Amino acid sequence: MASIMEGPLSKWTNVMKGWQYRWFVLDYNAGLLSYYTSKDKMMRGSRRGCVRLRGAVIGIDDEDDSTFTITVDQKTFHFQARDADEREKWIHALEETILRHTLQLQISTTLAFFQSSGISPVLEFSKIIGLDSGFVPSVQDFDKKLTEADAYLQILIEQLKLFDDKLQNCKDDEQRKKVETLKETTNSMVESIKHCIVLLQIAKSTINPVDAIYQPCPLEPVINTMPSQTVLPPGSGHSPPSSSLTSPSHVNLSPNTVPEFSYSSSEDEFYDADEFHQSGSSPKHLIDSSGSVSALTHSSSGNSLKRPDTTESLNSSLSNGTSDADLFDSYDDRDDEGEAGSVEEHKSVIMHLLSQVRLGMDLTKVVLPTFILERRSLLEMYADFFAHPDLFVSISDQKDARDRMVQVVKWYLSAFHAGRKGSVAKKPYNPILGEIFQCHWTLLPNDTEENTELVSEGPVPGVSKNSVTFVAEQVSHHPPISAFYAECINKKIQFNAHIWTKSKFLGMSIGVHNIGQGCVSCLDYDEHYILTFPNGYGRSILTVPWVELGGECSISCSKTGYSANIVFHTKPFYGGKKHRVTAEIFSPNDKKSFCSVEGEWNGVMYAKYTTGENAVFIDTKKLPIVKKKVRKLEDQNEFESRCLWKDVTYNLKIRDIDAATEAKHRLEERQRAEARERKEKEIQWETRLFHEDGECWVYDEPLLKRLGAAKH
Repeated sequence: MASIMEGPLSKWTNVMKGWQYRWFVLDYNAGLLSYYTSKDKMMRGSRRGCVRLRGAVIGIDDEDDSTFTITVDQKTFHFQARDADEREKWIHALEETILRHTLQLQISTTLAFFQSSGISPVLEFSKIIGLDSGFVPSVQDFDKKLTEADAYLQILIEQLKLFDDKLQNCKDDEQRKKVETLKETTNSMVESIKHCIVLLQIAKSTINPVDAIYQPCPLEPVINTMPSQTVLPPGSGHSPPSSSLTSPSHVNLSPNTVPEFSYSSSEDEFYDADEFHQSGSSPKHLIDSSGSVSALTHSSSGNSLKRPDTTESLNSSLSNGTSDADLFDSYDDRDDEGEAGSVEEHKSVIMHLLSQVRLGMDLTKVVLPTFILERRSLLEMYADFFAHPDLFVSISDQKDARDRMVQVVKWYLSAFHAGRKGSVAKKPYNPILGEIFQCHWTLLPNDTEENTELVSEGPVPGVSKNSVTFVAEQVSHHPPISAFYAECINKKIQFNAHIWTKSKFLGMSIGVHNIGQGCVSCLDYDEHYILTFPNGYGRSILTVPWVELGGECSISCSKTGYSANIVFHTKPFYGGKKHRVTAEIFSPNDKKSFCSVEGEWNGVMYAKYTTGENAVFIDTKKLPIVKKKVRKLEDQNEFESRCLWKDVTYNLKIRDIDAATEAKHRLEERQRAEARERKEKEIQWETRLFHEDGECWVYDEPLLKRLGAAKH
């Protein structure tokens, strides 16, 4: 969070018995909310009043979604925002500031008591936790205990799942009620433990601040907190006031200027007519009466609400007679991303995450900072499933059904390591609704006429039939669902999948549940292999974040009866290795597997067969990663991932975090504006390349369908 948040609010005055417009400035470091009769008066330093936030209490009225109160120093101040969203952003920022300064007061008071009593707080803490009085615990000891507490929390979270099984087996109503009560109580306890762990980190950072300064990171974003409807078209002559998280040069509020008590000038009881000469005193009147969102962005007009002819628009950028090298490049935006810089930035990640936490909040709402974004969309990350395209297409080369199942498992287990380009976890961009990503991989050619022939249909027209082509689309925003499809025409193999990502805050880690399934189809054999995906976990998010996979997955083919069970093991707190995976492959109707696989999904995996044969199943360290080829940026359409996110990516590269955040914010605002317009006009969003089929999302023109049409 930046040191200053400013913008318009209305304040209730008892003399006038009404709401008065004021310009407010929240100083995060000073713990002070100051207000002025206008922005101009604020720039001149003519403060009308202020509210000291240390020890303050925020109040809201559920029946009114725009007003709130601050009670402190035996006074209650009443405020009104223009709408519920605006109020939420102010309350969020105010509560963060209140929590910080209240904690600092409590810690300072405790330390002062110890010092005045001649007691060492470190030794007292040692006694409390049962350590020898001669032992002085370090920050590392604190971290170890905190990590241990988090490990027990994860065990407790796993144990909670047993309540669901118990409830299913409960036939007695009284017993069911007891179990439900116990489950509810345990859930509340788990949430309390999560908050305690985070608040302990806050306390630690307060006493032992990062870089010896307890203040927000300078890399944090500029966030516009005003409703987007207030954006006026160019030439309107007026620019409505807006709240923003910024550090303006005209404001110079230091902790030394914090008054002993909150106060309000007697002049504050008079209304400044020139502030709101065009409207009433309520800030709600600031909203454009037309309610139009057409001025939000140049992209939120006309055809943006309709399904475009995506195939035609994608094909239009392909020129006849051009080579693959002319149209595509294999550059990865992460290629020049240094690992050292990522590790150095992790301190900022701690402060950013902690700055968002307040008592009683839903911890799933914690937002990751822009500066740890991975510089690519989640849709592009899904393409990494095919970083070893030769393993994928060789599934159809196997003549025996058993060998094909083994090859499916081999490709599947090789598909996860390429998605990570370093030890520090980074988060890909959340795709925008309707966003598309296309790419292809060129397999080693055999110089036959069949292999050099170009395709005119499918995910990526204009490449050879011997290529693996891929396309992904964000088909839903709520819930967030991505659909993707890949094929190789020469090998007559295709893959269709959809994933709904559902995140959950787990204390010192974040769990991402990948809900959905994929289907590998070998068309020559009419076989379809249904598979599921593991969950992802961002561990140690309050220190140096890293990623691990966890959960049970399955692969099955109904036609042949072959199946496989795969378990991605999360690292236990005591001992154990990271990134372990085990797999069992079964023949039809057999309860005992004919092949067992064990190893690390980002390292070496070994296979043991019932025949007694032992062999290296996959060695991801030695497998060459084939770089995907993506249409050059200048030839992409505006809804393609790299083009869509190009401003965010560029600014992250040059480490201009404010500009990257602003570019990201523009995209998100455009998406919100288009959603509002569709809702007002009662228009349903139409996907571009995929359609819903039952609970699955299916590519409109799969290879199976095109080959069937060609026969007729």
